[in-house]
Amino acid sequence: MPELPEVETVMRGLAPVMEGRRIARARANRPDLRWPFPDRMAERLTGARVRRLRRRSKYILADLDTGETLLVHLGMSGRMLISGGTSGRADTAQFVHAHPAPEKHDHVVLDMEDGGRVTFNDPRRFGAMDLMPTDAAEAHPLLAHLGPEPFGNAFSGAYLAQALKGRNTPIKAALLDQKVVAGLGNIYVCEALFRAGIHPARKARRIAAARLEALAPIIRDVLSEAIEAGGSSLRDYRQTDGELGYFQHRFDVYGREGDACRTSGCAHSIRRIVQSGRSSFYCASCQR
Repeated sequence: MPELPEVETVMRGLAPVMEGRRIARARANRPDLRWPFPDRMAERLTGARVRRLRRRSKYILADLDTGETLLVHLGMSGRMLISGGTSGRADTAQFVHAHPAPEKHDHVVLDMEDGGRVTFNDPRRFGAMDLMPTDAAEAHPLLAHLGPEPFGNAFSGAYLAQALKGRNTPIKAALLDQKVVAGLGNIYVCEALFRAGIHPARKARRIAAARLEALAPIIRDVLSEAIEAGGSSLRDYRQTDGELGYFQHRFDVYGREGDACRTSGCAHSIRRIVQSGRSSFYCASCQR
């Protein structure tokens, strides 16, 4: 499932063709994805102008001039693909991809006023879309209980120390808890814990405040590098222009079971354990 860097990359790719533009025509080619679409979704989107695109955790939010916000979740295999039109920005080249022939899993299509098109393609149909009042967006069931954003001022080592105080769960599971911090997923938690030298199975309550103080900026650094690389493409993920992300080529531990640790002077190899049904990759020598 796409994590924060992938969703941020998709959101940034959509901005030139959607922000400030009117949706000339919206089409929903089925009544649902993971959940049913909201009533008259295509009708409510048609004619609306996108005032702003933003991201909250792993969700893309499009604030509309109708007073509603479109929520998009990519799920396991969802892709937002752009074709046709022009960017309308001096620093962005004209889109050169003509509209492709419709595909079986093109479930929602947004035709923008300048001829650009945004297509939501989702073979596994684990994605989701919803509409909600913009002024009540933070109360939406999918957003209401999320923790702070890793890039926000509320996220820090001191915050982590308070949030993890007394928690007997492994640090890996604690960081994946979206109520603790929003947007983190399996890949980037593994990478951040490696850089911080923290074993993924160490109990959260047993990690010293000084180590958590160091962990917070490491998490931000890992996420920033992944965004710069366009995210990580392991299975279905693509950027809005269809290109792959490249951060997977920089993984220190994720997916590298049995490979040599990249820490200078370390003679150990990367190990894998399963925690709560998910693989955790780490170096037993470098992470304690």
